[in-house]
Amino acid sequence: MSQEDTLSRRKLLKTSALLATSGLVLKPQKSYPQTTPTAVDSTKVLGALPSELGSRSPFETVEREVGRFDPDGYSLSPLERLTGIITPSDLHFERHHAGVPSIDPERYELLIHGLVDRPLKFRLADLKRFPSVSRICFIECSGNGYLTSNNRSDIPEEITPGQLDGMVSTSEWTGVRLSTLLNEAGARRNATWFLAEGQDAAVMTRSIPMTKAWDDALVVYGQNGEALRPEQGYPVRLLLPGWEGNSSVKWLRRIEVGDAPFMTREETAKYSDARSTGKVEMFTFSMGPKSLITSPTYPNVLAGRGWFEISGLAWSGHGRIDSVDISVDGGGTWQSATLHEPILSKCTTRFSFPWHWTGNAALLMSRATDEMGYRQPTVSEARAGRGPATFYHNNVIRPWRVDADGRMTFGLRAMI
Repeated sequence: MSQEDTLSRRKLLKTSALLATSGLVLKPQKSYPQTTPTAVDSTKVLGALPSELGSRSPFETVEREVGRFDPDGYSLSPLERLTGIITPSDLHFERHHAGVPSIDPERYELLIHGLVDRPLKFRLADLKRFPSVSRICFIECSGNGYLTSNNRSDIPEEITPGQLDGMVSTSEWTGVRLSTLLNEAGARRNATWFLAEGQDAAVMTRSIPMTKAWDDALVVYGQNGEALRPEQGYPVRLLLPGWEGNSSVKWLRRIEVGDAPFMTREETAKYSDARSTGKVEMFTFSMGPKSLITSPTYPNVLAGRGWFEISGLAWSGHGRIDSVDISVDGGGTWQSATLHEPILSKCTTRFSFPWHWTGNAALLMSRATDEMGYRQPTVSEARAGRGPATFYHNNVIRPWRVDADGRMTFGLRAMI
């Protein structure tokens, strides 16, 4: 045995003895952090060794909530448990119509055809050879907050922000501009629409104007520094910043370029908006300005009079958030909240407002305005413009009621 081997063996034995006295066990090649909370003084115990995959502290039990009314179709981001604007990838909401497909990235192909000079197929490796682009933006299901739809009479009061509006999440997305791929295929001048088709069992399809393709549409394969999660469209999805989530087709496998909308089921039988005129409006892609107080809210109970920070998120599919106003008296008066950097286009923005609670009943509200001048509507404003059957794109002001005992509940029922 060489001197070097002897020293390595002595080092291993010494380390093993030290770990044994600390209550830890050295495992060959693998080691894991503690999995249960402990009251032991951490300065007296050797900590866990590095591991192949990081994990949250055992003291943190945050997780998504599977939808109450359609447990097979969606899960919700716990907005009240998050900080900043980025949603961890494993807490990003999911919405799908026929489950999450399993797609081998080595066999993946994206077909671009139709009104193009050169129909092309791109493998995942091909897409990654093009100049990459990253941007931070939100994705929101157009049915987000449907429990507040103004044709409902059973609006729940004991509901968290995540249960109410948890189908919105923000990530850093990485991929290639769709315009780059269309130029490669030679999209023709008379092309005005394209069809995006997914590789899931629902074969999700949506018609998208070519103006969006030339603007900011991306074909993405990365999310928050890693590959897309399967629920988010692995290995490749379409990303249309600021537009309803259903149009950002996941598991993207085909783009057909055409000169008219393709009138698919998902834009005729669904994802269209009823108006007060009795007509139905189609292709209402952009998500309007919206804000949501995430703290304090249900199930918080305010611990006595004093100062509290009202905090939440605001976003708009039209661009940057310009301002957020706060009311603590049900809309009687409004004051400006502080917007926290970064303030990005088509991205969630964190806001806060210092509030001194006097111990009386209160009704907390937030109201967002975007850089285009669009302002988040009240329930009555939305009903007047959209009609009583509004379901999609429901961005009405969300109020939170504070009782004199400090108990908090969702307060929209009192305003209808």
